[in-house]
Amino acid sequence: MRLGVLDVGSNTVHLLVVDAHPGARPLPAHSHKAELRLAQLLDDSGAIGPDGIDRLIGVVHESLQAAEDKGVEEVLPFATSAVRDARNADDVLARVRAETGVELQVLTGAEEARLTFLAARRWFGWSAGKLLVLDIGGGSLEIAYGIDEEPDAAASLPLGAGRLTAGWLPGDPPAPDDVRALRRHVRTEIARTVGEFSRFGAPDHVVATSKTFKQLARIAGAARSAEGLYVQRELKRESLEGWVPRLSGMTEAERAELPGVSEGRAGQLLAGALVAEAAMDLFGVERVEICPWALREGVILRRLDHMESV
Repeated sequence: MRLGVLDVGSNTVHLLVVDAHPGARPLPAHSHKAELRLAQLLDDSGAIGPDGIDRLIGVVHESLQAAEDKGVEEVLPFATSAVRDARNADDVLARVRAETGVELQVLTGAEEARLTFLAARRWFGWSAGKLLVLDIGGGSLEIAYGIDEEPDAAASLPLGAGRLTAGWLPGDPPAPDDVRALRRHVRTEIARTVGEFSRFGAPDHVVATSKTFKQLARIAGAARSAEGLYVQRELKRESLEGWVPRLSGMTEAERAELPGVSEGRAGQLLAGALVAEAAMDLFGVERVEICPWALREGVILRRLDHMESV
């Protein structure tokens, strides 16, 4: 069947259309995305304002039309931290439902971590052994660890690249004191969770997913996305540690000139790099392998598993 996954994230609203059936890997057929940056549209009270809701509804309408045009049989709509953490989340969901007919499923942070872990496990297979999966989104950082398809430990922290940029790095380029303050904050938050994972022992394979990690790996020398999904890409902590001070001295426009860095995400690349560096350091990770699959694929795989079981 042809499935569509509608992902209302902190940075983008992304419709991924795939051809899928139980027992086979989902084959991408179409992608439709719009940069909405919901995480940066919150007002001082933490609510998504009327303009932000209107824009979200407009993009959902566009996505539904794209799904219809591509012959999608079923749309799986979900929202992550930007909607989840909004003070007026219930109002936002109600308006989207009333004006588009779409019932957005709001994933918890733990659900995000578990579904992303499932996608990584299916991509790398059982031979990867114990997996540690790191995922930096616009609103949150997800961490998961385990040897099966369901992780033994999963955590979600409010350390998304967009959220941190908006709250901690107002300058362009940011002031050195602001960068140091954010670095301390990120490391303190991550350090609180390390013990929860370290009791399971060292992972056999460490995986990173998300646009942030992909862009950091690209500027550190990984293959271009045009070279295909099956080219191995990695990010070494040593390379990342060299890039962080360089990124902190760049303007947003200068970061956008870096290989693989999109204009829309250039502003939050430094915050993402600080989170990636802290996570790799505090978890004792020297290198991560970039996984092409992430949360959207996890949602699809879970739906296919459900189809197979009924």
